[in-house]
Amino acid sequence: MIIIRGLTRKLPEGKTILDGIDLRLDPGTFIAVAGASGSGKSALLRCLALRDRWTSGQYVADGNDILKAGWAAKLKFRRQIAFLEQKPALLEKKSALKNVLIGNAEQTPLWRRITGMVRSDDYMGGMDMLEKVGLMDHAHRQVEKMSGGERQRVAIARALVHGARILLADEPVSGLDPHSSEALMATLKKLCEERGTIVVAALHRIELAEKFADEIWGLKDGRLIVQVQGRRLTAAEKNRLA
Repeated sequence: MIIIRGLTRKLPEGKTILDGIDLRLDPGTFIAVAGASGSGKSALLRCLALRDRWTSGQYVADGNDILKAGWAAKLKFRRQIAFLEQKPALLEKKSALKNVLIGNAEQTPLWRRITGMVRSDDYMGGMDMLEKVGLMDHAHRQVEKMSGGERQRVAIARALVHGARILLADEPVSGLDPHSSEALMATLKKLCEERGTIVVAALHRIELAEKFADEIWGLKDGRLIVQVQGRRLTAAEKNRLA
């Protein structure tokens, strides 16, 4: 369980990006973050991923305030977090399986990323994870030949095989067709249910949040103004987020 208390982020010139946000993240929960452009969705995910500095607040994981922990504890916690951007950074010339096994810069040594060498006993784990995201038949296909939705699923498999227990996805369905969008959302939902992964996804499309999320967080001007269990939002709630 993760508790966020009073998360505030201000820019050096004084502009407030996130304003006193309180949250709770439970294992196995799929959370959708909704809000208009500039509402603070990406900033929230970046702060949860410890990519952006907090101005103030508490980030309590397993009873410990991560923000007050030493660098080693912060690094250990960061390795449990996967931050998925709209266009995941993958090794274009390598296969889906190689991308999953090699990992990203924070997960693996530089020599392994350059050489592409992996341990033989990791092979089956990578294949199992690709199967979970529906890509086992494409394991040996080069990433550069894959669709946007397939690339996102490669990034998800990569994160999970290297031990991520929190997935933070910034507009993961941006640019995807409706069928691919639904398939990706179903994959994330399944990971929550089967692996207990915490998924927090910033979504511009409210209908996907309503259909797949266990909780919906709504932001406006950096403030949390809607926090409900997954359901259809009322017209009043949607107007507040516009």
